[in-house]
Amino acid sequence: MTTTTTRSTYHHGDLRAALVAAGLAMLEAGEPFSLRALARQAGVSPAAPYRHFPDRDALESALAVRGLQDLMVALAPNGQTPATSEEVAELGVRYVRFALARPALFRLMFGRECDDQDDERVRAAAALHDYLATVLGHAYPNADADALATAGWSLAHGLAFLHLDGKLANSDPAAVDARVRAAYAAVLPATTSKPKPAASKQRKTKASKTKPRAKSDTRRKS
Repeated sequence: MTTTTTRSTYHHGDLRAALVAAGLAMLEAGEPFSLRALARQAGVSPAAPYRHFPDRDALESALAVRGLQDLMVALAPNGQTPATSEEVAELGVRYVRFALARPALFRLMFGRECDDQDDERVRAAAALHDYLATVLGHAYPNADADALATAGWSLAHGLAFLHLDGKLANSDPAAVDARVRAAYAAVLPATTSKPKPAASKQRKTKASKTKPRAKSDTRRKS
């Protein structure tokens, strides 16, 4: 099936995207892959992939970019910006879920130092950090958004690898989710996106305290 898709896209002039898709499929299936293996999969000459990827490192970098893009989609499936500490914690839950669902890709994405010369990969990683900074800045408007983004990302990332490496039990998805939520609750201050009702209640309480005084004044005048 992969071969057919790859050949079809190649004939439409999109060999690079087809090679990335085939590489992801082979990586996540646990199959050894190389540029030559992808060439065979695509039904093209062994030299064809080198027009897009000079070496295996370049191919793996492209896979990492695709992984970062997929992670961004997983973190914000509905496009809404989290506004409370509980919603921020759900980002951590989705981050760890992604790592456990796609372990080979996740390890490839973060398993080695990012190449600063790879503009696409740098942009993809920066987009993730910027998104987290936007989220944390929205939830905690009086805090340092960049510092919180680093802290929040580090917490999710550490939890992801602790579960991947078996240092924390990962067999029960519900238990993993609960552990991530508990970790975020322990680290991030609780917030609420609805402070107005409390202020309204305070005004009502204040008003109720003044009414008896007015009544008492009336009695004195009479």
